[in-house]
Amino acid sequence: METSNSRSFLSRKVAWLTLLLIAVVALALVLLPVWIIQPFRPQSQRGLELSYAMRRWSPVLTLIVAAAALTLVMWLWRSSRRWWRKALLIIVLVPVLAATWFARQNHFEWLFNPLANAAYAKTSEAGHVADNDIVIAIDLNGDAAAYPVRLMAYHHIVQDIVGGTPIVATY
Repeated sequence: METSNSRSFLSRKVAWLTLLLIAVVALALVLLPVWIIQPFRPQSQRGLELSYAMRRWSPVLTLIVAAAALTLVMWLWRSSRRWWRKALLIIVLVPVLAATWFARQNHFEWLFNPLANAAYAKTSEAGHVADNDIVIAIDLNGDAAAYPVRLMAYHHIVQDIVGGTPIVATY
């Protein structure tokens, strides 16, 4: 016959394991899309679909996971008598809360910031562009522009007006 202490120990152990699993799930919800969509690496359509689905659902799911984690932490906190167990609860809870915050950020924008105060030059004045440079070119309403990929390498995005129309060039 089980005693009350052994049931309590078992339920605390299950709660700790559940809390650790919740932390892994919360981190996976936000880190997997980042890992799948890596710049300069081939991506599959299926991987992108999975990544975007996770990005779409991660704000809601991480909120649910964080609520479950907080509930478990509060329950375990009351039964923890040692300071290091309480510290461990906080250490496990912090990544869950960080994942909940991160799920609401557009971290892809952090990777590709538009070039602020971009300066443009006429073709005849663009001495910094070699004849063999790869460019992204546009011809719109009788106006043409070219953006050297070498110069766009960090920002990956340029906002401009070509032929009187605002455009965004990216790669």
